[in-house]
Amino acid sequence: MKDNPKSIEKAITVGVETQKSDFPMEETLEELEQLIITSGGTPVKRFTQKLEHPHPKTYIGKGKLQEISDYCNQNNIDIAVFDDDLSPAQIKNIETELSTVKVITRTHLILDIFAANAKTAQSKTQVELAQSIFMLPRLTGMWTHLSKQKGGIGMKGPGETEIETDRRALRNRISLLKDKLAQIEKTGFTQRKSRENTYRVALVGYTNVGKSTIMNLLSRSDVLVENKLFATLDSTVRKVVFHHPENDGKVIPFLLSDTVGFIRKLPTLLIESFKSTLAEAIETDLLVHVVDISNPNFEKHMQAVTEILHAIGASNKQELVVFNKVDAFKGKPDDFYVGSSGLSIDQFEKSWIAKENAPAVFISASELSNIQKLRDTIVTLLLKKTAN
Repeated sequence: MKDNPKSIEKAITVGVETQKSDFPMEETLEELEQLIITSGGTPVKRFTQKLEHPHPKTYIGKGKLQEISDYCNQNNIDIAVFDDDLSPAQIKNIETELSTVKVITRTHLILDIFAANAKTAQSKTQVELAQSIFMLPRLTGMWTHLSKQKGGIGMKGPGETEIETDRRALRNRISLLKDKLAQIEKTGFTQRKSRENTYRVALVGYTNVGKSTIMNLLSRSDVLVENKLFATLDSTVRKVVFHHPENDGKVIPFLLSDTVGFIRKLPTLLIESFKSTLAEAIETDLLVHVVDISNPNFEKHMQAVTEILHAIGASNKQELVVFNKVDAFKGKPDDFYVGSSGLSIDQFEKSWIAKENAPAVFISASELSNIQKLRDTIVTLLLKKTAN
């Protein structure tokens, strides 16, 4: 059963909540479960523990680890996904206790998803580079489960042959990948340089907020739309022509690009490896920040995106916030600005959300609601930039 990589793996999630935790544990583990589903697994149970800091030897306390071990044995669990990075020693100690259960981390899982979704030479190189950098300090003891596990979640990418190499060979591989990526980036830079006299607009946002759907609506292109985290990794660029909102005879051409979706705890090494893909956001005239307003955590998602934009040097760009999925929004009774579900777009535009995030547009990409307002606002902001 476990030797069949095509079988659906049963997974548990494990997290430690400390006073320094940035996000509520239930929320971050819910996202971790979505990552597991995207990888093709089935999350079946969450294990959490409140500690001052993760246990240096086993991440969680020995009693909790025993509880997890008993549950895994009784329920034929295949994989345990830990919400934070683990040291090689922690992984070895946890694996000793969990026996046949594969032990990986959030970072490992995200890298796995990126490896499965990489399609172009650039994204494949970026993913392999990130995996290799991640693997380097973990060669000793990190991959002991390969002797007892075959395939499945966490096993995509470089594979056994590279895992068995020594550090020197891996460092050489990292150097070669960096050189290869530099050549690809040089070509990309030349292509972007040729577009310098053209307006550029980049879609950014948390993963799975509807960016690809909006890309299709605005550019009438056919970009993959899938209800999974990180369904697309490579930036897609389309030429778009909109009519001037006040002069229908005048058209405004621009280049519209999509970027990889962001996520909480996105590994720093992935941000570094994907800076070339995110260059579309860095070198844009207008950032269109897409937000899923139907998600109760949309404000935290916006904060995570803002932090990543700052990390890649794009925080000073003009930004238009597009609140998508207004049709699916559900207000809670204690929401002082809502009190009910089913707000109209006009009501959204009068809310504090609009005031605090101006300029903002509220739409439903799936219902085609307020799309013309989005088009007009993009053109207006581009023309305003030129006037300045």
